Amino acid sequence: MTEPAAHWRQTLRARLMTARKDRDATQVSALRSALSAIDNAETPDVDVPAAGAIAASVAGLGAAEVPRRALTDAEIRTLLRTEVDERLGAAEQMDAGGHSERATAVRAEAAVLVDLLSGDSA
Repeated sequence: MTEPAAHWRQTLRARLMTARKDRDATQVSALRSALSAIDNAETPDVDVPAAGAIAASVAGLGAAEVPRRALTDAEIRTLLRTEVDERLGAAEQMDAGGHSERATAVRAEAAVLVDLLSGDSA
């Protein structure tokens, strides 16, 4: 069985390639942001061990590597919903600040992510 993050990455990258070919800047921006959000969420919460010329330190290629967090499908969906909510909140602030054109663009990015969530069942 494919790990959920790998499935989501594959889906996002495929859509990103299509968006780039179509020169759809809104989709490209939203999809890149979603990929980055998943990568950032997988960052381990542990301290990375120091490697160096100190007694009892770990040495060698990859000695300071720690495994990334494995996200579930539900965690990834929650993460993407949070991305949508953040965009919608930012759009409201932009409207209030008189930047309705930018707010419309941010809402369009949120719509890309909503479409992604509703169209994909991992």
